[in-house]
Amino acid sequence: MKWKLAEAKNRLSVVVNRALNEGPQTITRRNDTVVVISAETYAELTGQRRSFKDFLMSGPSLERHDLERDKSPMRDVDL
Repeated sequence: MKWKLAEAKNRLSVVVNRALNEGPQTITRRNDTVVVISAETYAELTGQRRSFKDFLMSGPSLERHDLERDKSPMRDVDL
C-alpha cells in the first residue's frame, strides 16, 4: 500500500503491521519514496541466511527418539 508521510507517521503501528502481514509498504514525501519491509524479507533480499547450526537447532526436538547406537556385533557376510 502507498502511504503519504504524514499519514504513515500518524499510523505507524498500522504501517508496521501491514509490512509484516501483507508485504512491503511504500511511504512518499514529495518526490522521495521509501519502503518498509519486514526483517525476514530484508534478509532474503540481501542474501543473509541462518547458519547451518541455527537451521538444525530450529528443527523438531529429538528427545522422544532413542538415538543410542546398537552395540551388538555385526553379522558375518561372505563376500
